[in-house]
Amino acid sequence: MEILRIILTIVFILICIALTVLVLMQEGKQAGLGTISGAAETYWGKNKGRSMEGLLVKITKGLAVGFILLAVLLNVSRIWG
Repeated sequence: MEILRIILTIVFILICIALTVLVLMQEGKQAGLGTISGAAETYWGKNKGRSMEGLLVKITKGLAVGFILLAVLLNVSRIWG
């Protein structure tokens, strides 16, 4: 059981590092005054899900879910074990 906890802790640390890097790689969500007039709605804005930015967002969401699940699992295993 202790070996599994060590492996999960290592995976948890790797997810933490990956999340940090991915969040820093993403662009800010500020569109400025362009959102008032609708100027921010460009081709790249409409197809964001298929772009590299959209892929980064999807990966970040997946890693965030994994982060939360591993955090809960490691905490529960510490309490029980």
